[in-house]
Amino acid sequence: MLAVQLTEWGTEPRLREVAVPEPRGEELLLQVTAAGLCRSDLHVMDAAESSFEYPLPLTLGHEVAGTVIDAGAGADQSWLGEAVVVHGIWGCGRCRNCARGRENYCLTLRPRADGRLAPIGNGLGYHGGLAQAMVVPSARFLVRTGDLEPAIAAPLADAGLTAYHAVRRHADVIDESAICVVIGVGGLGHLAIQILRHFGAGRVLAIDNRPETLSAALRLGSDAAFADLASAIPELDEGADLILDFVGTSDTMESAARALAPGGRLAVVGSAGGCLGVGKRVGLAAGWQVDAPFWGARSDLAAVVEMAMGGTLHVEATTYPLADAVDIYQRLRAGTVTGRAVLVPPPLTGRTRRVEASRQISSVAREVRR
Repeated sequence: MLAVQLTEWGTEPRLREVAVPEPRGEELLLQVTAAGLCRSDLHVMDAAESSFEYPLPLTLGHEVAGTVIDAGAGADQSWLGEAVVVHGIWGCGRCRNCARGRENYCLTLRPRADGRLAPIGNGLGYHGGLAQAMVVPSARFLVRTGDLEPAIAAPLADAGLTAYHAVRRHADVIDESAICVVIGVGGLGHLAIQILRHFGAGRVLAIDNRPETLSAALRLGSDAAFADLASAIPELDEGADLILDFVGTSDTMESAARALAPGGRLAVVGSAGGCLGVGKRVGLAAGWQVDAPFWGARSDLAAVVEMAMGGTLHVEATTYPLADAVDIYQRLRAGTVTGRAVLVPPPLTGRTRRVEASRQISSVAREVRR
């Protein structure tokens, strides 16, 4: 099969031909139907070898939608034939955070003693979904997507999930009188605007320096859109209750901190390398909170999928063939991608019968459950 793999640190990935993986034990094999591209992939590509405890070559892709076409002997066979999206954080399922339903903060995923980042999940330490097929360790990392279009389902695994988790953590300050700000209306920010509306935010302001992106923000539900936060200050009244920074530079973080209302919250989601000094005497609004949420739990992913299936969350996605991966990554690096870029692999030619058999098995299983 074809796979987009990082073969050397600090280089662009390559389209290669590799063996189709065989599921064992509790593993499930997916035929990938769509896979989103993310700026996190660029950080992995650009990293030094000492940054990650990831073996190479590594198939990229942590936003993955697919169909379950095969299963190991110990796997839950009822998933065969199901359309799914993959929860990309493969936690242990046993630590105290996993037991709390906070798998995205699994204790086994913390950095190693030498500072290297441990494998997290598909495309981030384990082979991902920029391929015609991929293996998932267990059904507990899957969420059913029904008839949802794969190109819409795939970005929910990170762009949708991360935005939802960042908003949900601050649901207590989101109501009809809340003023919320989204900095960076890209792959995650355009979804955050809609999710804020879903949570009942009274006023949502969008900040981005790209005119075409600001037009999309207004179309997707923001009340106003500005090229920078300074221009939005007159609209903030006595400050913002919640600011979501999907950029994460020192400039965006510092300007956001100054724009908070007393008791306001700043959630920094973007990873552009910025730093913000915090302390009792640095001039932030009284009672402020600074948050750095990471991805989201499987329950958050299920909630995002439900929103998309119900028509209350719309993903701005453009699809491309898998073979265009390197070119689209370059466009992502240049900042010329609007919304989410999603790659669509060609179907596996040698698995047609197995896919059809899986669908028949799944159909029978559903009838039995009814």
